[in-house]
Amino acid sequence: MRFASILSARRLSPLVVAVWFALLASAAADDSLASWNDGPTKQAILEFVKATTTEGSPAYVAPADRIATFDQDGTLWVEHPLYTQAMFALDRIHEMAPKHPEWKKKDPFKSVLVGDRAAMAKFSEGEWAQIVGATHAGMSTEDFHAIVKQWLATATHPQFQRPYTELIYQPMLEVMKYLRANAFATYIVTGGGQEFVRVYSEDVYGVPVTQVVGSSIVTKYEDRDGKPVLMREPEIFFINDKAGKPVGINLFIGKRPVAAFGNSDGDRQMLEWTQAGGAARLMMLVLHDDAKREFAYGPADGLPDTKLGTFPQALMDEAKQRGWTVISMKNDWKQIFPFSQ
Repeated sequence: MRFASILSARRLSPLVVAVWFALLASAAADDSLASWNDGPTKQAILEFVKATTTEGSPAYVAPADRIATFDQDGTLWVEHPLYTQAMFALDRIHEMAPKHPEWKKKDPFKSVLVGDRAAMAKFSEGEWAQIVGATHAGMSTEDFHAIVKQWLATATHPQFQRPYTELIYQPMLEVMKYLRANAFATYIVTGGGQEFVRVYSEDVYGVPVTQVVGSSIVTKYEDRDGKPVLMREPEIFFINDKAGKPVGINLFIGKRPVAAFGNSDGDRQMLEWTQAGGAARLMMLVLHDDAKREFAYGPADGLPDTKLGTFPQALMDEAKQRGWTVISMKNDWKQIFPFSQ
């Protein structure tokens, strides 16, 4: 029997019908976040969306201003034991080594080629810059995209033995989809390479390339054999991390977010910038505290300090002071990855 026929047959009062539809709407919202456990964290998301999208609400935000920003590494997908883009760079060193025999005697390349994990763990920003310059530059943007796409099709995570593009967090995918269903524009704002993330952002996250803000190297327009190309140079142009994130948001988006999601000290300024806009704001941090299903590191709340995607106690203290929501992977998420139950 059709729903309209049921209403007609039972002659429900307008009040009952209104309550019924309200319950249906609530159930639909809850189902949109099906991999989240019921509790204050999930409720904070639902209440924020309701407040900012209900016309007449004091917290109402016009659709044009509904901007939500998401860090990537550690917020949308796995970042341990090493950032995915760093793994890509290390694999490229091995692939390119036959054409660079001098690397066998020159660090940081020597340490990578012999697999000296202790040395690699201590690489400075300058040494990583050398690796990025050698593996990410000297080619057109089109060629770089093709190389990244090919690598992602074959590379697997050393622990989970699955493609990196499968190691995305199902609860965060649901949040992004739920926000978009409510007229929010979702942006990836990452310290990782902008062109690297653009290769898969739409297929993996549903985020178009125009909504990816990341770090970048110098790119120059050149004419190669009568064809215009954008060539990637071995020189850093912009680092979209820490205090650079609000700068990148302003530069590429032009509007302050009303919601921001991160997982480490590298996202602190993005959340501060978001909250400073006043009115209704949602600031959330993912805490990796689930060693059984993923990883546990911090060192907030006594978790180990891995020096990678760190969530220091000072950030936890600031979150509590400012009213930011800390997402516990262990307690708030029923499911971590799309393929897991």
